[in-house]
Amino acid sequence: MVIASARYELIVPAASSLKDKRQVIKGLIERLRGRYNVSVAEVDRQDTWRRATIGVACVSSKNYHARELIDRVTRHVEGCLELEIADVAVDFFSDSD
Repeated sequence: MVIASARYELIVPAASSLKDKRQVIKGLIERLRGRYNVSVAEVDRQDTWRRATIGVACVSSKNYHARELIDRVTRHVEGCLELEIADVAVDFFSDSD
């Protein structure tokens, strides 16, 4: 079993309120869940206007599949015009059985 996780530090430059930011982030989270079947949540900076941190996780039986899925999610986030990525951290955990 392989568990892949990614943490995205995001900037929402056009947000002028928490409502603006949450609208952008909520849309992104829904698209990622629907398109890639991953677990996604806003995990930090909930009360900051122009910054957000989201976490993404997936479980797979194959290492290459988990890596490919996280890579596709990362490309999707990079392609969002409403956002800028400040930082990305990706981790993979595997049981050795």
